Amino acid sequence: MNYMRDFSPAYHIPVLLSEAMDGLNIRANGVYVDCTFGGGGHSTEILAHLNPEGRLYGFDQDADARKNSLPDERFVFIPHNFRHLQRFLRLHNVTAVDGILADLGVSSHQFDEPGRGFSTRADANLDMRMDKRQALTAESVLNTYTEQRLQEMFSRYGEVTNAKTLAGAIVTLRNKTGFRTVNGFKQAIADLVKGNPNRYFAQVFQALRIEVNDETGALREMLEQTPAVLKPGGRIAIISFHSLEDRMVKQFFRSGHFEEKDEQDPYGSSPSHTVFRLITKKPITPSAKEVSLNPRARSAKLRIAEKI
Repeated sequence: MNYMRDFSPAYHIPVLLSEAMDGLNIRANGVYVDCTFGGGGHSTEILAHLNPEGRLYGFDQDADARKNSLPDERFVFIPHNFRHLQRFLRLHNVTAVDGILADLGVSSHQFDEPGRGFSTRADANLDMRMDKRQALTAESVLNTYTEQRLQEMFSRYGEVTNAKTLAGAIVTLRNKTGFRTVNGFKQAIADLVKGNPNRYFAQVFQALRIEVNDETGALREMLEQTPAVLKPGGRIAIISFHSLEDRMVKQFFRSGHFEEKDEQDPYGSSPSHTVFRLITKKPITPSAKEVSLNPRARSAKLRIAEKI
């Protein structure tokens, strides 16, 4: 089946498109949610599977994404973070849906737009906000967070090997001159780089981006709402790009909570409060062909579950 319909490739190439569509097992007259609308690639394909009675709701907190809104009466764009999933669906008189999709990756547009401050390759203000309405920026994180909080952030979200040293250096350096721009920050910490500079800065910036946008907090809140939002038999497909996010999705689908506990009863079974049946026991990853066409897809992992 051909899943490469019209979308905005300059904004974002949809990752694991055919695998996500197959996993959602779309019902032609169903109600669906694309939690991360972006360039509309996944949404365009969902709409192609729906008949005139079907409906699709697309969430995206990035104002730029609204410019890609689809001219289709079956589609509604909701300009908010998916952590408010249930609230805004109810505002549209939707109490239950047949499927939920979320692609947790940063869009190509956000990386390629220099002024957004997401990329390590272009100079810009240290911003990194996906939602310009919020106050917290990468600049404020670097200039105000305590050393301990910076260390935890770089270690947890970026897996930066010298997180403690880096955090200490940032606190010392900012007392002399505050951090304002991407290049200024990179130059200030250049002597602390471990291993490949491109990879090191990518890890540091990833940690900043996740913190600024509270990405793990938003993911947790969205997942906690899905049992109430999904109809029995409805499916949820999550594409993650970071090991921490993938673990959260995996654990929630399997147990209904986020804590990884090794608590087995004497008979060897693990207690579980999940309402999901796993469709994917192991995550689906992109093919070599997809990675060659879209290198940013290489770390993607797709997990699918069905509400019992």
